[in-house]
Amino acid sequence: MLILLPPSEGKTPATEGAPVDTASLWLPALAPARSRVLNRLVAMCKRSSARSIADSLAVLGLSEGQRGEIGRNAGLLTAPAAPAAGVYTGVLYEALEPGSLAPEARAWLDRTAVVFSGLWGVVRLGDRIPAYRCSVGVSLPDPVGGLTAYWKRELKKALDPAAADGPVLDLRSGAYAAMWAPPAETANRTAALRVLHERVVDGVPKRSVVSHFNKATKGRMVRTLASEAATPASVDELVTALRDLKFTVEEHPAAAGRSRRLDVVVTEL
Repeated sequence: MLILLPPSEGKTPATEGAPVDTASLWLPALAPARSRVLNRLVAMCKRSSARSIADSLAVLGLSEGQRGEIGRNAGLLTAPAAPAAGVYTGVLYEALEPGSLAPEARAWLDRTAVVFSGLWGVVRLGDRIPAYRCSVGVSLPDPVGGLTAYWKRELKKALDPAAADGPVLDLRSGAYAAMWAPPAETANRTAALRVLHERVVDGVPKRSVVSHFNKATKGRMVRTLASEAATPASVDELVTALRDLKFTVEEHPAAAGRSRRLDVVVTEL
């Protein structure tokens, strides 16, 4: 089983440790592609003129008050690295709480869950990375260009084989989902999941996607699966496992060659 996660915008920098080694990250064949993005990002952020800093802020979609992120990116080659599970600290990861899992559950998580990233492509939660600021929507100077298209090319040859066995649970947001899609012949083993909040308005049930609680529910779901060390061999078994764990799961028809579509419905946030 493989669980696909988005990164978080919020990150906690490591205070000590060796710098990142791109060849030590999951799928080491991606090391040259990762280094290419890393070097272009660092070079761009090292420019120190006022115009260059303003340009870097614009490229990364940052405000003037976030100038510190430019300096952090400029030092990525020598910055301390730590397990990604501790670097990513957004809503999903706060609900997941990797650090408080029992050793067996944490081993399951490090083996099963992977995080998509505009900088690294894809990493496991045990991989050591520094804190950075670079979303997949960024377009870096040549020869990298737009990161969505860049990683779509690079990830296919490395990730297709890694996702060839067992079910894949896709919890990514739209921007990160665009980086990689399963091959059509194996798409029926992938389930793309969203969280819907159901509430009754004037006696009528209504459902909506709520971003913050969508992420929190996904974090709690992955934590529950990890705590149970779930080993579903198919999407059908995954749905059964989630229902056994008291999640309300509904499936919707999907086009041929596309991932199966699941909704988890929650009534309390």
